[in-house]
Formats: sequence, structure tokens, C-alpha cells
Amino acid sequence: MIKKSNVFIIVTLIIVGFGVGIYLQDLKHQESTTTYWEANRHNVQRFKAIEKFNHQMNAGNWRAMQDSITKQLDTLIILRFRKEMDSLNELRKTP
Repeated sequence: MIKKSNVFIIVTLIIVGFGVGIYLQDLKHQESTTTYWEANRHNVQRFKAIEKFNHQMNAGNWRAMQDSITKQLDTLIILRFRKEMDSLNELRKTP
């Protein structure tokens, strides 16, 4: 037979465990959000530069501008891919 005091201790431990788990999850979420916004800020600046090029495009320079925009978009994609691969490789290294 389980005593009331034992049940109270078990329930308290479960509640404390959930509280600690939620706190640690929130810390990790804040860390990843900060990292995301730092990376995103750089990408937004580059994207705004691409938009600026797009607005400057006219009949005389459209080919050169189009090539420049394509190169910049390719660079963004490559940087994102490298970042993802570095992240995956880092996950593989941790036991």
C-alpha cells in the first residue's frame, strides 16, 4: 500500500522534473532564435541588395544585372547549404 506522503513526493518530483525540462528547453530555444536572427539579418541585407539591383535594371543593362542577381542568389544558397552541412557534421561528432 502506498502512503500519501510517498505519492506527494513522487508527484512533486515529477512536477519539478517537468519544470526543469521546460526551463532547459526554453534556454535552447532562445539560443537558436538568437543564432537564427543573426544569420537572417545578413541574408536580408544581401536580399535587399539584390532587390536594389532589380530596380536598377533597364533595357540596356538587363543581361549584366540578371547575371549579377543570379550569382548573388547562388551565393546565398551555397552559404545556407554549407551552414546546414556544418551543423549536420557537428551533430554527428557529438556522442
